[in-house]
Amino acid sequence: MKRVIAVALAGLVLTLAGCAPEVGSEAWCKQMNEKPKGDWSANEAADYAKHCVFR
Repeated sequence: MKRVIAVALAGLVLTLAGCAPEVGSEAWCKQMNEKPKGDWSANEAADYAKHCVFR
């Protein structure tokens, strides 16, 4: 039973990861605008500057 739950959760995580917008896309820039700046990672901030500010 635990194995079935683990496999189901792994599938759910992979499914949700596939729904994330591509870094640098309009949808990603909009998503980052809505996310609090204090929650951004250094990589996200660099990607935001590269793809959304300095196009």
